[in-house]
Amino acid sequence: MQSFSLLLVRHARVQVPQGICYGRTDVVLHPGWEKIVSGLSVLARGVGGRVVHTSPAQRCLHMAQRLASATGMELRVDERLAELDFGQWEGKSWQEIGRAALDDWAASPEHFTPPGGESGQALRQRVRAFWRDLREAGKAACVVSHGGPLRVLSALAEGHGPDLLRPSMPQGSARLWQVTQTVQEEAQSVAAHS
Repeated sequence: MQSFSLLLVRHARVQVPQGICYGRTDVVLHPGWEKIVSGLSVLARGVGGRVVHTSPAQRCLHMAQRLASATGMELRVDERLAELDFGQWEGKSWQEIGRAALDDWAASPEHFTPPGGESGQALRQRVRAFWRDLREAGKAACVVSHGGPLRVLSALAEGHGPDLLRPSMPQGSARLWQVTQTVQEEAQSVAAHS
C-alpha cells in the first residue's frame, strides 16, 4: 500500500455580517488573512505537494495564489471545489430564509435543493469526482476550499461517507491527512495511465 499527504485548508474569515448565507456569493477576506498563508506555506512545504487545488471563489483563490507563490507549487482552479449553491437564499439572512425552509433542508440535506440552488447530493457527487482524481494521481497535494466541500473531503479521507450536517473545519484552519491507497487502486491507476 502506498499513501500520500493531503493538506485541506478552509479559507480565512470573510467580511460578511454574521448570519448571512453566502455559499456561491463572491465575498472578500477579512484583513490579515495573509498571516494565515504564511503559516500554511510551512505546512505545505512539509507535505511535499506540487499542486494547490482551489475553488474559483476569490476568498479561496487569493489564499491559494499566495500559497502557490510562496511554495513554488502549481495552482489549479477547480469548479468542483466551489461551495454549495444556495440559489435564492444567497445574500439573505438565515432568519429571512425562515425556520420551515431550514427545517426541510436539515431533514434531508442530500435531497433538499434551495430555490434555484444545488442539492447536497450534487455537491457530494462533484466533490467525490475530485476525490477520485486526487486518489488516482496519488501525489501529495493541498486543497483550498469551503466548509461544504471540505466536509465531504474530510469524511472521504477518514474512510466513510460524508454527513452533510457535520460541523466543518473552522475558517482559516488546515487539516493534514495521510491517504492510503490499496494495491487494487494502485493497479487501476497504473492501468489508466498505460
